[in-house]
Amino acid sequence: MPPRMTLNNVLQIMGKPNWALKTLIHGQPSFQVLKPYIPKGMNMHHLGLFMNQTFDGRLNEEKVAAIRDLWKGKLVLKGIVNEADTEKAVKLGVDGIIVSNHGGRQLDAGESSIHSLNRIVKEYSNKIKIMMDSGLRSGPDIARALASGAQFTFLGRSFMYGVAALGKEGVIIRLLF
Repeated sequence: MPPRMTLNNVLQIMGKPNWALKTLIHGQPSFQVLKPYIPKGMNMHHLGLFMNQTFDGRLNEEKVAAIRDLWKGKLVLKGIVNEADTEKAVKLGVDGIIVSNHGGRQLDAGESSIHSLNRIVKEYSNKIKIMMDSGLRSGPDIARALASGAQFTFLGRSFMYGVAALGKEGVIIRLLF
């Protein structure tokens, strides 16, 4: 961070003049949601350091219990991959879980979410709402997750590919196919 400009990058940009022009007009992508909390003048290098200081690591039972005490609405935890964490979520009064390995970004050898889902559903489907994210790219993937016991699925990355490639039109096209 920040990305370095290489010959390969320049060639890719030249191959997508429409995207390059839109990026020039709208400016460099940024973290708009975090902007109010990021100190002024911070560059991309320091953003990583800021994130490490601001977000203090792994969510634990105490943090979830505090949120549960304050929030009386529905509470859902994402990133559950095993029965032990599901059991903790049930005991904490969480309304639902999202079985997810976050797209495998953290570990390249992590178990696929569908395998975790199968085990979690067997033991907890009557105790908590079970949803799934990660690895879902198409209708058949959604059907497999639902057939395995998920009550709902999320399909985010494929829509992000559409947005990245064609903006709003890319999402509309993705919805049609």
